[in-house]
Formats: sequence, C-alpha cells, structure tokens
Amino acid sequence: MTEKEDFSSGTNAAVHGGVTCVLDMPNTIPPVTDADTLLEKKAHVKGRAYTDYGLFAAVTPGCNAGMIAPLVPGFKLFMGSTTGKILLNDDVEIRSSLNGIFKTGRRVSVHAEDERMIQKEQEKNCRDHLRNRPVEAEIGALKRLSRFKGMKINICHNTNAESVSIAKELGFTTEVALHHLFFEPDRCSASEYKVNPPIRNAAVRDKLYKSFIAGNISMFGSDHAPHTLADKSQDFDSAPSGIPGVETTIPIVMNMVRKNTIPLTQAVSMGSETPAASFAMKKGKIKEGYDADLAVFDMRKFTNVDERRLHSKAGYSPYDGWEAVFPEMVIVRGEVQIDGGEFCGDKIGEDIYGKP
Repeated sequence: MTEKEDFSSGTNAAVHGGVTCVLDMPNTIPPVTDADTLLEKKAHVKGRAYTDYGLFAAVTPGCNAGMIAPLVPGFKLFMGSTTGKILLNDDVEIRSSLNGIFKTGRRVSVHAEDERMIQKEQEKNCRDHLRNRPVEAEIGALKRLSRFKGMKINICHNTNAESVSIAKELGFTTEVALHHLFFEPDRCSASEYKVNPPIRNAAVRDKLYKSFIAGNISMFGSDHAPHTLADKSQDFDSAPSGIPGVETTIPIVMNMVRKNTIPLTQAVSMGSETPAASFAMKKGKIKEGYDADLAVFDMRKFTNVDERRLHSKAGYSPYDGWEAVFPEMVIVRGEVQIDGGEFCGDKIGEDIYGKP
C-alpha cells in the first residue's frame, strides 16, 4: 500500500517527529506471516529508511517462531479484525502459537479486541463505530489472555483504565496512543477519527487519561495508520480505520512536558526507555554500548502542528493546530538527521533485528 505510505515517507515523518527507530506492523500486503515473506519485505525496504527499524511478524497457526524470532522485534496477535486479514481469535490456536513464541524470548504485541463481541452493523459516525466495538470486547480479550500471566505480552492501544489495570496485574506492558487520550466521539465523529479500537466516550476517556497521568501505562505508541485524505473522504462505513501519528506523537508529548502536565522522566520512560527494553533494542538510554540515538528539544520553541508541513503521504492530521514542540536536532546512531529543525540527513536507517 505504498500509495498511502512507503518506508521513505514514513520514516521521514518519524525522524521529523524525534523518532529514531520505528517498528512496522505485519498487516501490510502481503501480510508478514512466514519467514519467506519477512525476508522479501526486508529486502524491499532496505536502503529506504531515514530511521532504524524492525519488522514485526504476525501470530498465525503453526508459524515457525524459532526461524522468525531472530529477525523480528516481536510478533503481533490480532484478536479482533482490523486492517489486513490476519485475525486469530481461537483460544486453542492462540495458546499453541504463543507458547512457541515465548520459548524464543520475543514479546507478543496484541490487538486486544474479542472478535466475537464486535458487531458488523452499518456505521455513519464514530458513535456507531463505538457501538459496534464496545469496551467489553477489549476487556474480554484481556481476560482471555490471563492464562499467560507473567509472559512477554504487550497490549497495544489501550482505550480504558480497566484494561490497563488488568494488563498491569497480569504483568503485561501496555501502550497508549494519543487519540485515545484526547478524542471522544461526541465531538470527533467524522471518519478522520475512525480507528480500531475506537475512541471512547468522554467518561471512559477521562479515566484512561487519569490512569496515564498516574503513570500506570508503560509506553506510547503512535499506531501510525497513514490512510490518505481521499480514503478518509469516503462514506463513513467504507472509510478505513486508522490515524496518522508518528510525526506528531512525541512533539505533542513534549508540549505536555513544557506545560508541566507530565514530568520529563515520564516522557523519557514511555517514549524511549521502556519501548527499547521491551523489544530488545540497544537503544533508549544514554549509556556506553547503546546506539547514539538522541532527540534534542528547545522547550522555549513551541509551535502549532501544520498538517501541510508534515511528511507523511496521508496529507492530513487530526492534530492540525495543536501546540507541539518539534525537535531541534535528531541523531540516529551518531549521524545527524535533523539540525536546527531542518532535515540534513540521508537514508541511513538499518534493520536492527538481524540480516537475511
């Protein structure tokens, strides 16, 4: 789907947002479900990236985890339907596949929505989308994962405080995307805000926000889904789910630091240290033996997001006009990619999870 985004445009957006390494999901065309497809994708994207990167593989029945694991940051399990067709929602197959993956030491990231609780009724706005994908589907999926307590599982894009609490009790890491912290369907009903799992109502969103402020969530995820404005301009039911966010996530987080909404230590932990540690990167710390990946921010220089100046092919952002602090300098493995807020680098990005 390179008409929506390719590795050059996506990592260009990432580096302008202060991101030095991206982890790409497997629900592309073709989906990354086996070693051969993974190796083909690695060969295709080599030399095209401005940031370092890793390519996830999907959890599928009988996947050869032992062969794939050294080449990926982790595996993605889709318990609910979303972009792509790599749904796996059978408990027996999930148990068999995950037990094989856990033996490799790699982490499993989960799209935690119980497909059996997702409705398929026609949708005209985000309120309808929320009705079709209730919070109970998310909580139900988490409870089904309870047999894997203490294992290396990451719960992606949490939308409610109860899911965060359950995941934390089970010893799982958790992600949150900014759209679930800030948007709610009564004010953001258009297809621009359609995403899986959906944005929740204000009461649920507010409890999630309080849990985030309290430090209960492990890390940020952009959940970058760069569908084009033309895609999103279809009628709501036909429009794809997903929001572009890789260029705006950290700048908006840094503006929260500037306004003393969260401490810098929390931004560093959620945006750098914990993601790197969770996915076995020698990144995320200023320490001997770690990659010299650095993003430098001048907290006096805040601006407003201008979707016309962003670098994704999506061509729009629901954060247009929001206050943000973009990086003054970005360094990837000691090489300067952004200086004085301007791009000065090259396609130096490397796959940090093994070579074919």
